[in-house]
Amino acid sequence: MTNKTLEITPQKPLGAVITLPSYTNDPSKLNDDDFAKLKSALLTYSVLVIKNQQDLSPESQHALNVRFDPSSATNYGHKEELFHSKKSILAKDGRCVPRRPEVMMVGNGSFDEGHEGMKEFKLEHPMHKTFHKKLLTEEELEAGQTRFYRWHIDAALYELSPPVVTTLLGLVVPNSSERQKIVYEDTGEEIDIAKGATAFASGKIAFDLLSDEDKAFVLDTTVDSKVKILPMVWTNPETGNHHLQVHGCCVYRLLDSKGNVVAELEDARKICQRLMRPAIGPSNVYCHDWKEGDLCIFHNRGVIHSVTGELDPNEKRLMHQCNIASGSDPELVIR
Repeated sequence: MTNKTLEITPQKPLGAVITLPSYTNDPSKLNDDDFAKLKSALLTYSVLVIKNQQDLSPESQHALNVRFDPSSATNYGHKEELFHSKKSILAKDGRCVPRRPEVMMVGNGSFDEGHEGMKEFKLEHPMHKTFHKKLLTEEELEAGQTRFYRWHIDAALYELSPPVVTTLLGLVVPNSSERQKIVYEDTGEEIDIAKGATAFASGKIAFDLLSDEDKAFVLDTTVDSKVKILPMVWTNPETGNHHLQVHGCCVYRLLDSKGNVVAELEDARKICQRLMRPAIGPSNVYCHDWKEGDLCIFHNRGVIHSVTGELDPNEKRLMHQCNIASGSDPELVIR
């Protein structure tokens, strides 16, 4: 059976599976009508998964990103040089594909010469031990526990505008039959995930769960991130929905239209944590169970996401990631 047009299968609590039309297996080469459906689906469901994309080239992946946002600059969302500076916290997280440097190779383990023109290279999967003050105990790790590494938006938040979309292609992934779990420290709730799953939480759900008082606060408040002062709430251009989009570890103060300022870092982060925490409850989170060849396209201005998983140093994981700084900032539109 063949399908002549793109098909969309919504998932819960967010996301959709996309079946490409029979005329192409390269999403960057969809005709205008089918691409319009794909873009509308992205803005409606926030996370899209297309199977069997292991042959997608870096050139096509980059072209797909640009097609979602033609204003995007030819610049990886965090600036390429950050991945080559020894002072950068991102230096261990990825390598640029030489012929298409907007596409990054991220993952874990050592890889032989030959992949996309690379010499031998080594990647390191970010785990909670590299970022969290309080670590899981050996007993908890042996019991299969992991954590959300860091909820974030793919954005430099300094000079560059946040990318509209991120594409993430799974080429080598951990065995999805291996399970791990996240235990919420404040409630004791648990969520069962595949090893190395990528977790997504909806900014729309985050906004909808707020009290009326908190909605009024976030609609009138901006996040000051060095030269980028951005609204806490970003309006979806397709649906008109408000998405509470906060990159918690980059916020250092909050400002409202009346001139009030939350200037203390600890206070600003406590407010952001209180506002965002309900959205990452187990019933609201989609954790993608990676299979080789999965292409995950997510609306970077509509969801926050997090790495999960505890991987052994020699365990292999290889992804191609592309997000490109946009030519314009997200906006809050109040109708």
